[in-house]
Amino acid sequence: MPLKKGYSKKTISKNIAKEKASGNPTEQAIAIALNSARESAKKAGKPSKAPKRKSK
Repeated sequence: MPLKKGYSKKTISKNIAKEKASGNPTEQAIAIALNSARESAKKAGKPSKAPKRKSK
């Protein structure tokens, strides 16, 4: 199933839930949803609104 486009917290949350429902582990579902949000923000011309990557 395709993920929703967007970078709001609500959209990210729904995308995480959708990925978990499709059988992906939690960590991977979060990574996929955040990456999708970063791409959406970049395409919208608002990269500063994108979720930041955590450094380990």
